[in-house]
Amino acid sequence: MKKEICGNIIDIHNRRIFKGCISIIDGIIASITECENDSDQFILPGFVDAHVHIESSMLIPSEFARLAVVHGTVGTISDPHEIANVLGVQGVEFMIQNAQKVPLKIYFGVPSCVPATIFETAGAEINAEDVKYLFEKYDLAYLAEMMNFPGVLARDPLVMEKIQIARDFGKPTDGHAPGLMGDLAEKYISAGISTDHECFTEEEALSKLQLGMKILIREGSAAKNFEALIPLAKQYSANIMFCSDDKHPDNLVEGHINTLVKRALAKGIELFDILQMACLNPVQHYAMKVGLLRVGDPADFIVIDDPKQFHILETYIDGTLVAQNGKTNIPKVSEEPINNFNISPIHQKDLAAPASSSKIKVIEALDGQLITNSLVADAKIEDGNYVSDTENDVLKMVCVNRYSDAPVAIAFIKNFGLKHGAIASSVAHDSHNIIAVGTDDDSMAKAINLIIEARGGISLSSHTHQEILPLPVGGLMSADDGYKIAERYSHIDQLAKSHGSTLKSPFMSLSFMALLVIPHLKLSDKGLFDGDTFQFTSITA
Repeated sequence: MKKEICGNIIDIHNRRIFKGCISIIDGIIASITECENDSDQFILPGFVDAHVHIESSMLIPSEFARLAVVHGTVGTISDPHEIANVLGVQGVEFMIQNAQKVPLKIYFGVPSCVPATIFETAGAEINAEDVKYLFEKYDLAYLAEMMNFPGVLARDPLVMEKIQIARDFGKPTDGHAPGLMGDLAEKYISAGISTDHECFTEEEALSKLQLGMKILIREGSAAKNFEALIPLAKQYSANIMFCSDDKHPDNLVEGHINTLVKRALAKGIELFDILQMACLNPVQHYAMKVGLLRVGDPADFIVIDDPKQFHILETYIDGTLVAQNGKTNIPKVSEEPINNFNISPIHQKDLAAPASSSKIKVIEALDGQLITNSLVADAKIEDGNYVSDTENDVLKMVCVNRYSDAPVAIAFIKNFGLKHGAIASSVAHDSHNIIAVGTDDDSMAKAINLIIEARGGISLSSHTHQEILPLPVGGLMSADDGYKIAERYSHIDQLAKSHGSTLKSPFMSLSFMALLVIPHLKLSDKGLFDGDTFQFTSITA
């Protein structure tokens, strides 16, 4: 079947714009002819998210695809690390098989760190044999982010075996080394690590670029590093990509990589440099079979109004119109949930924290960042127990093992701002146990039990509200319509804010408070964890 589309063609390779027509036969670009035409539209390669955990959208891949193509996304580099921590290889295979049912070109990697650490309870493990199996059976695109950077630096045999397997299959290995610089960064990179999406300062990103690493500018729902890193694009666009990492459903409805393109234009970055980062670099680095508007390429491209406004008019994948004027053309896919949730309801008394000191260590959450600070505060004690101090915004936080009944881990956190009630989530990186924060134990227990009953979700409980967004697929995702999930998420997000939370994305921020591989202080289901010393620590100061 042949079709033709004409307009102003944005040729990123030769850095020029010309009037022309593109001929497409059976989903492949058969010819690109320079010719005059009356169309005012612009045609260019589609966008690629260079690193995303689809699970964080709370949508299965087929639903993620329906929303993403509206914004000009034609491909993603996706790490199924989250569901792997819950269900292992079975979870990765679920993601692959569901993604194959839609046209969006989702390139999965092999999760490298499952479980992420030995200091938390995960639902599964992916060992070196599993890594080899996934590369062999599915020809996955890369070894996903190597978060165990201490293991890389120590040349841990199991870590190095996984990297070597990727090398044997001719695949790149993604990095994850927040704050690592100098000789340590050089040693990390020399192990075969090619990218990093965790840089949060221009100095750190520049030092890694100069060592030959590709840097991903991340702007997600929780971690936002665009403003800090975008100045580097003026000189290093050949080695920079854009990514979202984690994108909640309401934010995905609003935009995707297209928003970073527009923001970069507003910063004065040259158009072709921006498009090299948003379109070309990820395709070339990961050897994606995604078209780049050349003869013989798959017909993967977008149509926009003009390069100043960048309104996405149409998105094509393999020559098929998958989105038009803000509406998706991808039909919904039905899917049966898989899960791993095996605990009994908890009781209010399970959350008691007997006091033993007048001072406590406090996690300081930083809005828009994955890193946290470590503080010391005066403890609020009632009836011999530590309790939340709403006046000083030092709230109790707990982490509950969701894979088997076990004692509850307890800590205290600042900056969530809740004045009453509690919020909870079974999305809790990286092992996805249940994490909750609240002003009183009764509300926290109820919020947690809502999640246990639903076998996954995000919830809110107070004397005025009981609310849950169920996430029955791995306790991480819903198979329901993505736009409806986004609407329900927005509702519960606003409820959390109406209960006092001052964070831009309280549930996303909460989900990272158990992420032990990001400094400085976090909470696993086994206890309070010091990310600097990489060991457990007491809540007493």
